[in-house]
Amino acid sequence: MNIHEYQGKAVLREFGLPISAGFPALTVAEAVDAAKKLPGPLYVVKSQIHAGGRGKGKFKELAADAKGGVRLAKSPAEVEAFAKEMLGNTLVTVQTGPAGKQVNRLYIEDGSDIAKEFYLSLLVDRETSRIAFVVSTEGGMDIEKVAHDTPEKILTFSVDPVTGVMPHHGRVVAQALGLTGDQAKQIGKVIEQLYSAFVGKDMAMLEINPLILTKQGQIKCLDAKVSFDSNALYRHPDMVALRDETEEDAKEIEASKYDLAYIALDGTIGCMVNGAGLAMATLDIIQLYGESPANFLDVGGGASEEKVTAAFKIITADPKVKGILVNIFGGIMKCDVIARGVIAAVKAVGLKVPLVVRLEGTNVEEGKTIIRESGLNVIPADDLDDAAQKIVAAIKKA
Repeated sequence: MNIHEYQGKAVLREFGLPISAGFPALTVAEAVDAAKKLPGPLYVVKSQIHAGGRGKGKFKELAADAKGGVRLAKSPAEVEAFAKEMLGNTLVTVQTGPAGKQVNRLYIEDGSDIAKEFYLSLLVDRETSRIAFVVSTEGGMDIEKVAHDTPEKILTFSVDPVTGVMPHHGRVVAQALGLTGDQAKQIGKVIEQLYSAFVGKDMAMLEINPLILTKQGQIKCLDAKVSFDSNALYRHPDMVALRDETEEDAKEIEASKYDLAYIALDGTIGCMVNGAGLAMATLDIIQLYGESPANFLDVGGGASEEKVTAAFKIITADPKVKGILVNIFGGIMKCDVIARGVIAAVKAVGLKVPLVVRLEGTNVEEGKTIIRESGLNVIPADDLDDAAQKIVAAIKKA
């Protein structure tokens, strides 16, 4: 689960991290009031969407030469003008794709006198099963570009969960960023606080880009991108309350209610599969035969008829879907349960696009019989290759 920058900064502030003063705003009037509460004379007006690259983004509704989604204002009047341009309009960044995202919230922050910009993030390193720090002197830039062009400017290290962050970690980071004296002490404390926040809130990723050194010699977190481990959210109802469903795909929200692993994609063939590996193979083979999947959907190993019905309804709710491929290997999941779920869903929502069903495994013959005797126009398939070819051919005929 992702949250907005201003929410992430509020979480970090709980752990004592140095954050500039700022206020969220849902309306132009709230943006002006926020500016008046800040000391000024420089204000930063930030679009709040779940995507990076906001500063370099473009608004669809504004002129091509208009400023991006993060702007510097020199007065409350200028804050008002920027807020009017941003709120309600669609911001397109490198991470949103061409569709962009509508800006419904702003964050008005006190300006900072920046001397240097750094990059700092924490994430889970699957190779070591530890929390890893990624540090670079190239703050304010896409870390992917830095990794490609100048990888020597990136430092990565992991932290032993038994000891947690130790003083030598702070010294390593200080040396990598060229910080000495009091600034080295500050970064050591920041490292400890970030680690505490990451562990304490079960985060999946915490990115500060940029982490800055002000001309007054202070280290500050100028940005905060935070995501949480969805499997641990039950321990953090306060974080769940921060969820902004307007930033998420409606189908993904519905899927989460049934504990379905669903991700919307841009293709035309809806997929319902059990098992993440089999689902990935299904997406790949659809692509191999010249079409694109409309979704990743793993119903899991123990799905009920109700769960399968919900999955089918979510797939058919996507207007881009021109055909559906059901690919089930029944181990724990029984093929007859899948078959009944598919039949129930088709009868509930109607079947307006071609449907190919490939079943294999436990109770496969019962499942095939249920589908065959349903009277529905379902195309059977013998294996995955056969199923992929049949659904691609079917949508081309439709």
